[in-house]
Amino acid sequence: MCDHTVWDAQIEALTDIADARVVEWGMQHTTLVEMAQAALAAAPQRFALAGHSMGGRVAFEVYRLAPERVTHIAVMNTGVIPRAEGEAGEEEARGRRHLLDIAFQQGIRAMAMEWMKGMVPEHRRGDAVLVDAIVGMFERKTPELFLVQQQALLARRDARPVLETIQCPALVLTGGDDAWSPPAAHEKIAAGIAGSQLVIVPRSGHMSTMEQPTAVSAAMRSWLSGSR
Repeated sequence: MCDHTVWDAQIEALTDIADARVVEWGMQHTTLVEMAQAALAAAPQRFALAGHSMGGRVAFEVYRLAPERVTHIAVMNTGVIPRAEGEAGEEEARGRRHLLDIAFQQGIRAMAMEWMKGMVPEHRRGDAVLVDAIVGMFERKTPELFLVQQQALLARRDARPVLETIQCPALVLTGGDDAWSPPAAHEKIAAGIAGSQLVIVPRSGHMSTMEQPTAVSAAMRSWLSGSR
């Protein structure tokens, strides 16, 4: 449900070293693999790759499909494990269906406000500029697209086998206050990628690129300047 807004601060901050392109997903992209294929089709032959949240999972699928094309990889506020079996998996599905019900019955704005309760830390929810940017971004998308993306996430593959195959400079980043994609999970991701850089951004929740743009841009500059 995100667009270029997630990356606007980083695009501006890194314009001297990066020609950034943002890929968005449409109704035709019904799986994370299809999203990865779309990213590959839009990308130059060799490129650095950054993915946030669901985009991080797509980034792992891109690397799984075409590792020889990826010069650097960054994954932020994301995850690698598939949907759990049993009650835990059903609980996740119920939570996603709850948000979908709000989106279809009350509208995207109402869904976004509910979504932020678990994604944006309480100390940032009073930031009108941040909240308006997130809600406005979501409102540019539709409930139908939200449904497609939620189904894709529920059907996600296990990305843990990809970690040990990554042979390029890697950045693993999340917010210190991200309850959905917590630091402990990112420590495990970073441990699985030899030579990766782990960055935990203080006073940031799930929307790290927007909540703490300066810190994220600095981490990305260091990552893009690295070689292996």
